[in-house]
Amino acid sequence: MPRYHVPEPPARLITPPARGITRRTVMTGLGAATLAAAMPRSGRADTLAADPWPGSAPDTLTSREVATGYNNFFEFGTSKSDPAEHAHHLNPTPWQIEVSGHAHAPGVIHMEDILSGFDLEERIYRLRCVEGWSKVIPWIGFPLQHLLARFDPTSDARYVEFETLHDPVQMPNQTGDDIDWPYREGLRMDEAMHPLTLLAVGMYGEMMPNQNGAPIRLVVPWKYGFKSIKSIVRIRLVSERPVSSWEALAPREYGFYANVNPEVRHPRWHQATERRLHDGGRIATEKFNGYGEQVAHLYAGMDLFENF
Repeated sequence: MPRYHVPEPPARLITPPARGITRRTVMTGLGAATLAAAMPRSGRADTLAADPWPGSAPDTLTSREVATGYNNFFEFGTSKSDPAEHAHHLNPTPWQIEVSGHAHAPGVIHMEDILSGFDLEERIYRLRCVEGWSKVIPWIGFPLQHLLARFDPTSDARYVEFETLHDPVQMPNQTGDDIDWPYREGLRMDEAMHPLTLLAVGMYGEMMPNQNGAPIRLVVPWKYGFKSIKSIVRIRLVSERPVSSWEALAPREYGFYANVNPEVRHPRWHQATERRLHDGGRIATEKFNGYGEQVAHLYAGMDLFENF
């Protein structure tokens, strides 16, 4: 049995399970078209979202068109439209994730086993980019802790390192030297095991689009968006803190923790407010992106700047 207790998030933080999208309807071996059919459109792309963060008013969902057309995914290019224009090169099937390191049961899990082995639910989360813009997206996925528990981390596993696919044929911009490819990210173990930390396989009631991180990506809603690594192929359970790709490139601009914090100034981008992509308006940025009630205790005793 796994040595980690896997708690469930409070019901008030998530929307009801995506209609019919559970392992009972997503069967092993289904192709993308069949799986997409099992994920009905939410039909709420421009309607008011449920309140996924206590203490703040319901917000308007970002339209699917904007959420899939305006992205950072540097493997496909550096402009916001490059992922949508070039991600057709990526073939997300077949796909597998290798889990290694400090685990009692390391191994490989295939995408069809992920889809058939975990109950999927829809969660509406804020996504705040360190560049000062933000979205509100209805993700489809399951808590990362459920996947990690299956591989049974040992007591030496203090951090989780993630790695994106490295394939310059499928991801043309990986031929450049702006980043030491493949892209890597990391979380502290307690962050990874937090019930809000999601592995997402879809959005807006459909399969995950290539430009948004198909077939599976991380979503950590209280951190800046670059922490939510896309197209994951490797997960390592390690004892030493890993160095994330952007942290290695520009440590003054991209901290390891990267918790959304309007009090921490950034060398290039204003952090006190953010531009909402659904209407272009600006709102005040909330500490921990509005999820402080659930996650602030993870950083008790840490310096304000240390946890960035």
